[in-house]
Amino acid sequence: MKKAKQNKKGIAGKICKIIFFSIAFVILLIAGIIMYKANADPDKVPDVFGYKPMIVLSGSMETSIHTGDLVFVKMVDTTTLKKNDVIAFRNEEDTVTTHRIIEIVFEDGKQYFKMKGDANNAEDRELVSMEDVEGLYVGRIPKAGNVLIFMQKPIGLITTLLVILVIGLLWLYIVSRRDDKKYRKEEEKDRLEFEEYKRQKELERQKENREDK
Repeated sequence: MKKAKQNKKGIAGKICKIIFFSIAFVILLIAGIIMYKANADPDKVPDVFGYKPMIVLSGSMETSIHTGDLVFVKMVDTTTLKKNDVIAFRNEEDTVTTHRIIEIVFEDGKQYFKMKGDANNAEDRELVSMEDVEGLYVGRIPKAGNVLIFMQKPIGLITTLLVILVIGLLWLYIVSRRDDKKYRKEEEKDRLEFEEYKRQKELERQKENREDK
């Protein structure tokens, strides 16, 4: 019964390690793809498997999207976009903005989107062409953008690396203590079993001596 429990604990520990390293690998892979694409084409927002991460720097879409959030937009066929969709697009200043489509208009045979931030009193001044659309908003991680902005600074990067180092060392210390404790328990168990074996042998020897007499 005890061995079965120990095996279950061992399997659970291995599964946790696999999940941890799998997540770490995926994060590193995504970061690598983003860095590669950002360096290859600085004028475009890098995507990972068709999804683009972006940091929100203004509160024009509150309360649905907040300043400091990390939002994700999906590259889609712009002809499928409709009223009330939230999209990311490049404006006249060549910066990326995330606003809501309030109307689809046609000028000179071309389709444009009239945009507005949910927290803004007025609609955007310029229309957005289909070519300027970066993608359709699909979700966000609250305040994760602030973390990324912090990590871009030297002190932020150093702090992050130190935190990761401390967590790694603490994890190794805990695993080492656990394994050491387990080893000492097994060693004590073997010692007790050996002592019991010797005791039983001595009892058998004494019994044989009495029978001989």
